[in-house]
Order: sequence, then C-alpha cells, then structure tokens
Amino acid sequence: MTITADSTIYDLLKAKPESSEVLFKFGMGCVGCAIARGETIREAAEAHGVPLDELVAALGISA
Repeated sequence: MTITADSTIYDLLKAKPESSEVLFKFGMGCVGCAIARGETIREAAEAHGVPLDELVAALGISA
C-alpha cells in the first residue's frame, strides 16, 4: 500500500508505526485521536495548521 497525503492517519500508522514520532514533533496527537481512523493526513495537517509539504517530507511520503 502506498501512503500519500490522502491516506488516513490510521493507514499511515499501520504501515509506518514510527510515524507517530513525526506527528508528535509537529504537535499532532493523532495516535490517540478517535478521528484519526477516518481523517486524512492532508486534513489533519490543515486542522493543526501544519504545512503539508513539511509534514509529508518529514514522513517520507508523497503529497
């Protein structure tokens, strides 16, 4: 499965569990958030005011 900015946080964490550390560095507590199951990485970045390009680069995924 290819993870992109349009993948859910849940899918990201399932495929790349180490991504939780990156999310925390950006101030995103997605790991324990109930919304993470259906929220995309793009939506989470927008909701938290995180620049998407910086987040995807840090996660090593495609926009």
